[in-house]
Amino acid sequence: MVNEKQGLDIDRIKRRLDMLDQRLDNIDSMVTAVAERVTNQSIALNMTCPYCGKNIEITVISSHKPTV
Repeated sequence: MVNEKQGLDIDRIKRRLDMLDQRLDNIDSMVTAVAERVTNQSIALNMTCPYCGKNIEITVISSHKPTV
């Protein structure tokens, strides 16, 4: 019984680690895509302040391409 429970716990930990690995890969892909886009053209984020209602624009601009 103890070995069976430990086996189930190990399987659950493996599944969770696999899910975490997939999430980290997805985050890495998104960050890479944003960095590549910034090197090619600027990115503008437009938001509305929830407190005062004013529009806020944040622009991310790159002055040169990163070297690998």
